[in-house]
Amino acid sequence: MNIIIGNIKNWFKNFKFTPAFAVKCAVALFVLAYYIMLFFVKSTSTFFRSLDIFNDAGDPNKIIRIISYAIFFLSLSWIIRFLIKQLSAPLKKGKAIIDMFCSLIKYAAVIVLLFFILKACGVDPSTILAGIGILGLVVGLGAQPLIADIIAGLFIVFENVFEVGDIIVADGFRGTVKEIGIRTTKLVDTGGNIKVMNNADLKSIVNMTNQLSLAICDIGIEYGESLERVEAILKEHLHEVKEAIPDIIEGPFYKGVSELGDSAVVIRFAANCDEGARYQVERDMNRQFKLLFDKNNINIPFPQIVLNQPTEFEEATKQQQTAAGNFVKEQKELSKGIADTDANNF
Repeated sequence: MNIIIGNIKNWFKNFKFTPAFAVKCAVALFVLAYYIMLFFVKSTSTFFRSLDIFNDAGDPNKIIRIISYAIFFLSLSWIIRFLIKQLSAPLKKGKAIIDMFCSLIKYAAVIVLLFFILKACGVDPSTILAGIGILGLVVGLGAQPLIADIIAGLFIVFENVFEVGDIIVADGFRGTVKEIGIRTTKLVDTGGNIKVMNNADLKSIVNMTNQLSLAICDIGIEYGESLERVEAILKEHLHEVKEAIPDIIEGPFYKGVSELGDSAVVIRFAANCDEGARYQVERDMNRQFKLLFDKNNINIPFPQIVLNQPTEFEEATKQQQTAAGNFVKEQKELSKGIADTDANNF
């Protein structure tokens, strides 16, 4: 109950009046009036007898009875699904099962509604059941893709392949799982685009949320720079980068020289973080290392034509050479479990 009250308070804080909200209010008032008439108004008139779906006495008006069935079953289905979602909102896991259960309730309400509509039209229930059995056999033979989607959805949920809120890559599309339904799964990318995929088509999936993701930062330094001096400076200041980027969970670690480029010695840094923050962490690492290099007069090369005397670079002192050697050994030991490359990018 406290959860529902808290959600209601948050709703009032963010409330904005819109035409869509006015329509929803009108529908809610209509349904509320229906329930008041159904449970609290007692009358022998044809209208109220037809409205009362729990009373088969007399000869009810078929149209009113069918409308009453529709309002009752569809609204009851919505209320149950709303309460289940509100009560399960704090859960971090199991949301996929909740979504699938809500989908089952929605489809079950429609099936039961159709059953009662046929009953109101004078069709014998036993005939309906027999017809459903034959129809189910025919539909089953012709709706194999639908059945495959439903079965695949059940396996996704109960084998915990991924959960609502996980970031996955499916069929080349990277997005956050928004909803897992009986037949389809909805993914949302960082731009807000929604991709709807049939569950049976989710055959090759990379779940990026199960483990920490790797953020890579490659920075080039000039060939004339003393690599040992750079490594000695990194040993003293690498912890400052971690302090400046709170999204980093492990690292950053200095992985060494990754490439001897045409005009630069490329050194690599790696850090572990949550997948949702990976790209921002990479951008933040680029910024922090640029600031660190500027502060310590470490040049990052760029294409240029030299029209003056070559730059005289500082040599590493013996103390810096020793510190650099110890730093490289230390970083190799600390980052044994950290990959050199992000397998998802190569």
